[in-house]
Amino acid sequence: MLPDADVNPLQPHEFWMKKALDQAVAAWDQGEVPVGAIIVHKERVIAEACNLRETLNDPTAHAEMIAITQAAEELGSWRLLDCTLYVTLEPCPMCAGAIVQSRIPFVVYGTPDPKGGACDTLFQITSDIRLNHQSAVLGGVMRDDCRAILQQFFQEQRARGKK
Repeated sequence: MLPDADVNPLQPHEFWMKKALDQAVAAWDQGEVPVGAIIVHKERVIAEACNLRETLNDPTAHAEMIAITQAAEELGSWRLLDCTLYVTLEPCPMCAGAIVQSRIPFVVYGTPDPKGGACDTLFQITSDIRLNHQSAVLGGVMRDDCRAILQQFFQEQRARGKK
């Protein structure tokens, strides 16, 4: 993927989160829960993914997991050093564990997950000093936009008698 020339240095987290939100929209378009993730390495997007659990019939096909796999392939290493993960929803315990295992040093998420958040809300897996690696975490970037897409999706699903 090519570097993005139009990065605003004053608000880079919002710039990248908008790209993660684009992935969330792609998930919605496929009938998936709209969560999107990107991984940035040295100001370049090296992975972008959306939830694909329904499409792949795979409970592990969260946006973060897919993006981590793509980034490892792109870098030729499972150690995702010098990377930042941007994700629209606070990672769950599975994804937080993968973040720790892949050595991602910085995680930025949009909206907290009161039912499954594992970076701040329910658990603090990514900052647990008992583990061999920790990640710095910044939550709440574009919180309202990230929350709104999820709320709209589930309102639509309930209106259709689904989920």
